Amino acid sequence: MFSFAIDPFSFFVGFAAGIIIWVIITRARPLWNELRESWREQREAAQSRKTNTVEENHRRATLRRAQGMHLAAPLFALDEIILEPLLLAPPPRVEPGTPPKFEDTITQTLPYLPAWPEIAAIYKPQTLTLPQAISGNANIVIIGQPGVGKTVALAHLASLASNRSESLGAMKEAVPFLVHVADLNLPVKDVKNLLNPLIESAAEHVGAFDYGRLTSFIQNTFKNENALLLVDGYDEITPDEQQVVTEYFKLLLQTHPKTRIVTTGTPEYLDGLIPLGFAPLALCAWTARENLAFIEKWGQLWSQTVAMEAWAQTGPEQVDPLLLNTWLSADNVNLSPLELTLKVWGAYAGDSLGPHVLEAIATHIRRVAPVNTPVAALETLAMQVIVSAQPVFDPRKARAWVKSFEIAEDAAEGEGVEEETKEETKPKKGKKKVEKVSTPSSGLLGKMASSGLLVSHPNNRMRFLHPVFAGYLAGQALTNYNAEETLLEQHDWLGKHLAMRYFSVHGDASKLVQSLLEYSRLPMQRPLFTAARWLRDAPKNAPWRGKIFSALAGILQMEGIPLSLRGQAMAAFVYSNDPAAATLFRQFAATMSFELVQLSVLGSGAIRDTKAINTLKGALNAPSLGVRRAACMALVAIGTTEALEIVAHTLLSGDEEIRRAAGEALANDPVEGHAMLKDGITLNDILLRRAVVYGLGRIREPWAVELLKKAQIEDDQWIVRNAAAEVLDAKAHMELLAPGKLKAPHESPWLVEFAAKQGMGVSPGVPATDILLLALKGEDPDNRLAALPYLKFTPNEGVISRIYEAMYMDEPELREAAFNTLWEIGMSGVKLPHPSQYGLS
Repeated sequence: MFSFAIDPFSFFVGFAAGIIIWVIITRARPLWNELRESWREQREAAQSRKTNTVEENHRRATLRRAQGMHLAAPLFALDEIILEPLLLAPPPRVEPGTPPKFEDTITQTLPYLPAWPEIAAIYKPQTLTLPQAISGNANIVIIGQPGVGKTVALAHLASLASNRSESLGAMKEAVPFLVHVADLNLPVKDVKNLLNPLIESAAEHVGAFDYGRLTSFIQNTFKNENALLLVDGYDEITPDEQQVVTEYFKLLLQTHPKTRIVTTGTPEYLDGLIPLGFAPLALCAWTARENLAFIEKWGQLWSQTVAMEAWAQTGPEQVDPLLLNTWLSADNVNLSPLELTLKVWGAYAGDSLGPHVLEAIATHIRRVAPVNTPVAALETLAMQVIVSAQPVFDPRKARAWVKSFEIAEDAAEGEGVEEETKEETKPKKGKKKVEKVSTPSSGLLGKMASSGLLVSHPNNRMRFLHPVFAGYLAGQALTNYNAEETLLEQHDWLGKHLAMRYFSVHGDASKLVQSLLEYSRLPMQRPLFTAARWLRDAPKNAPWRGKIFSALAGILQMEGIPLSLRGQAMAAFVYSNDPAAATLFRQFAATMSFELVQLSVLGSGAIRDTKAINTLKGALNAPSLGVRRAACMALVAIGTTEALEIVAHTLLSGDEEIRRAAGEALANDPVEGHAMLKDGITLNDILLRRAVVYGLGRIREPWAVELLKKAQIEDDQWIVRNAAAEVLDAKAHMELLAPGKLKAPHESPWLVEFAAKQGMGVSPGVPATDILLLALKGEDPDNRLAALPYLKFTPNEGVISRIYEAMYMDEPELREAAFNTLWEIGMSGVKLPHPSQYGLS
């Protein structure tokens, strides 16, 4: 046994020392915490300085790229020549239990025609700027015909984001990533490296100093949900390639759900984007006023810059810009921004091959093609791009397409190259074969890239500068081959449609038209409207024109189908520039069908048919409010003194509804119409001033806003003050028209309430299709309209049949909403059956 004695003195000394040490540690803990926090802040500040440097360099690089992403980039920076892109506001989404969004009478009267923005350019329904469009929380796809300016719109948005523009509001600090689909190395092999395609693309445009820090910068940007991804070229590729890009978007949004994506598309096909929740927004065509503004801006810039170059000083004497602008301002009906740009460029450069838009395209192709390159070489390359459905092609394989045009010194470079594939289309008797061979490339293709006709991308990829140029060249080349079947067998894609369009100009498109008409059917009639776009440029004596006009007239006259479908037929007649359209519209305007009269009246105004003025004057007294509104709009569009006087008389002496329509219509005339509104706000007539207020609300000018503010405060009649307040509030909250993400069904108050009334529940993560179908069949009109946006995400046969039934109900608002839902379902790749399959016709 051992025993230990404890020394009391030592015990108490040790105990006291422990207490002292504990007190010291306790009091020192805040100091240690402060030191740790200081060290952490220093590390974060150092990391921030590194990141900020990379971010600022990235923003500058993005801005430089964006400023060069337009056709006239060799001459001007984008911000020097751009007209602000506008998007057609989509139909407002109905939310039961909330006040309806403000809509002007123009938007209520004009059918929603996203595939035909030329009509919107005439009548000017509600539009959104790009910052307004992305102010909602939805990802968007900018849709439009080729040449309408989708790439420019993306570049403009990238420029705004790069400069942290105040117009972006909450997205001011978002970091833009501007890429073309050809820049992305897809599909991603490892989901863990999901951002690698974007990192690799961005690395092409940064300096060596930033290269090592770029990866962490991009990863942190997406991790912090601060990325704005802008993807160009989605509209240019084939459906199979679109699926690859769509799958990438899907993975990206699953990993980084708050990433904002804006891409480009066509009104016909958006494989996979709609199910991901993308909102399609149509880019507006330019108005006559915008055409003139662009021509004048071009003239000023040309005189200040290009005309001062040495080569211009020693060349032919420059024509007076005033004379050029006067000539250029005429005959620009239905030209796209691309076509107008080429027309103006040719006039100022003095190298135009002729006044027709097709000659303007040919002029620019010659302008950017390598010197002394045979046109046949360009046509052959474009034809192979279309026939092989490779809008983004491998130049190593494409070398053989133009092999016969290579000069002798370049031919040797291809020795020892293995031929990989070879295909051909059936040639006409005595004509050449269309061969597709795969070999590496240099020589002629390299020269085309250097001259600007082709664009090079990483990973051995090339494409034409613009799909219109590829389509134009291919259309010419295909007239020498039996290629109609080859084109028709392809899935729908932009290159195919452009090649067929320009083929119809140079060859006999009867077989193509016959096949398209046989395939065209309700509810969308896409093949018919595809062929209708050919009418403007095709020969007036083409044997197939009559068949298309007949089919369009049949759609226009068909009762019981949506105005948005019939309106496309009206738009096609307008776009054709055919003189017979005026007679047809006047004839239909005299019928007893109010919807047909409404569309015909709008058609007469769109083509500015002065012979229809008396008919339109009579339409102001029609029983249908829609017809009367359309007559006001059409008379202002015609714009003669007689037509404007009729509208002015209506503004002064009509009933309350037609006065408002007249006031809003006059807002479309920037000279006489605006002057009338300025005078009208001062007159001693309550209903007149109220109508004028709604007209002023449609004018995007500071003076109009000032007059509205003055009326809101100083007018002695509450009805006028209230109207001014309503209009100003709508102008201040244009972002409410922007598309937003749908709430999850279980988070939607109206749907939860509706389900409860049916003795049902809405559970998270469980499809609410059955409840939504009950709402669609119910008696509440708001519930029916609110159910449709949800149902497009479950497009099974049962859902589609119920939407068809809604489209054929005698409720105009529901009919149009159901048609737009089917349009989005069809764009996503779902094949829509003929209505007769469900007993409807």
